[in-house]
Amino acid sequence: MKQFIFIISIAIASSQSSLITKKYKDEIKQLSEQDIVKKAFDYIEELEPFTLKNNITITEIPAPPFNEEKRSKAFKAMLESVGADEVFFDGGGNVHALKKGSMDTNILIEGHIDTVFPMDTDVKVRFSGDTLFAPGIGDDSRGLSVVLTLLKVFQDLNIKTKANIYFSGIVGEEGLGDLSGVKYLFNSGSISIDYYIAVDGGGLDRIVTTAVGSHRYKVTFKGPGGHSWGAFGLVNPHHALGRAIEYFTNDADPYSRTKGDKVSYSVGRIGGGTSINSIPFESWMEVDMRSENPKRLNKMDKIFQKAIKKALKDQNKLARTKDRMTVDIDMVGNRPAGKVDVNNALVQRAMASIAYLGGNPTLGSGSTNSNIPFSKQVPAVTIGRGGEGKNAHALNEWWMNKNGDLAIKNAFLILLSTAELDI
Repeated sequence: MKQFIFIISIAIASSQSSLITKKYKDEIKQLSEQDIVKKAFDYIEELEPFTLKNNITITEIPAPPFNEEKRSKAFKAMLESVGADEVFFDGGGNVHALKKGSMDTNILIEGHIDTVFPMDTDVKVRFSGDTLFAPGIGDDSRGLSVVLTLLKVFQDLNIKTKANIYFSGIVGEEGLGDLSGVKYLFNSGSISIDYYIAVDGGGLDRIVTTAVGSHRYKVTFKGPGGHSWGAFGLVNPHHALGRAIEYFTNDADPYSRTKGDKVSYSVGRIGGGTSINSIPFESWMEVDMRSENPKRLNKMDKIFQKAIKKALKDQNKLARTKDRMTVDIDMVGNRPAGKVDVNNALVQRAMASIAYLGGNPTLGSGSTNSNIPFSKQVPAVTIGRGGEGKNAHALNEWWMNKNGDLAIKNAFLILLSTAELDI
C-alpha cells in the first residue's frame, strides 16, 4: 500500500459522512440487524486468533514483486483449508477462491501478495507487548489475513449470496510490479468483475476513491567508456545524466508549483560506472512522476522527455572524438489515474458501513490496485485493513490489533450488502 492522501480534519470527515444517502444508511442498518450478520460479527471476534496466526505466517514468507510464488502457494493452501467452490491460480499469478452465488454478478475482494522488501530481508515477526514488528506485517499481510477470515465466515456460517464472490490474493502491486496482477485481471478477461474491493489501507475510516496516476522510467545514457586520462574527450554518460536531472528540475519544479491539481516528480535512484579513474560506459536513473490529473501527469512527462533529449544533444556537442552517446528511455511503470463517483452504490455502502460501526468515513486518493478498475469505470474502493500501525515500507514496520475486528466487520458489511443475501 502506497502513500495515501487523506483528509483527516473532523470538520471535513463530518461533511463527508453527510454525503451518505438515507437509502444506504437504512440498508446497512437493516442488514446489520439480521441474525446472520449478528452471528458473523460474533464469529469474526471469535476468529481473532485465526486471523492473527495467518497474519504472522504470511508475513514470514518473503514476497518481493516477481518473486511471490512461495507466498502465493501458501496463501492458496490457506484458502483451500478454509474451503470454497473452487480455488485456483489465474494466468497472471493471482490466486482466487470462488464462492458461487445464484446470479451472474461478480465481486472480487483482495489483499496484495507482494511486499517492497528484497528476498533476503529478515521478516521474522517480533513481539513487544501487544505490538508486532516485521517488514510487511501490515502492508499487506494483514489484508490477506482479513480476506481469509472473511472467506471462513462465509463458508462456516453457510452464507448464501446472489453474487459470486472471489476472495483473492493479487501479485505485483508494489513498486516495479506496476499493478501487474490486477492489470492481468482486467486485460485478460479471465474474470468479469462488476465490483472490486481492495483491502490495503490503515484504519477503519479510510476509503480510496481516487487513483493517483504515475509514470515511471529508467533512463540509461550509453557511451564507449574508457580511461579517465588516456581516453579523455570521450562522451561521458554521467555528465549527461547530471545535465538531464538539472534540465528536468529547472522546468519541472516551476510547473509543479502552478495552479491546478498536485503533480510530483522525483529522481529515485541513480547508478553506473566502474571506477573513479574510468569514464563510464553507462549511467542510469529511475524517475517517478505522479498526479491525480492525467493531463498534469502527461505534461510533466513531456517536460521530462524534453530534458533527456536536450541533455543528450548538449553533451554530445562536447565530444572530442567521433563517438557519440545514446540514451534508452524505458517506461517501467504506468499506473492510470481515475476515480469512482461518491454516489456509486459501492462507495455509499462503504461509507454507510463505516459510519454504522462508529467511524468517520474519509474519502481520499492513493496508488493501489484500485487504480485499474477506476480507470476502466468499474466500481471499486480500497478500504482499511484495521488495527493500528506505522512505518509501512520500512524495516521497522509495526502493527497492533487495536479494534482490528471493526475493519473485518466493515469489509463483511460492504461485501454482503453488495453481494446481497440469497434467502
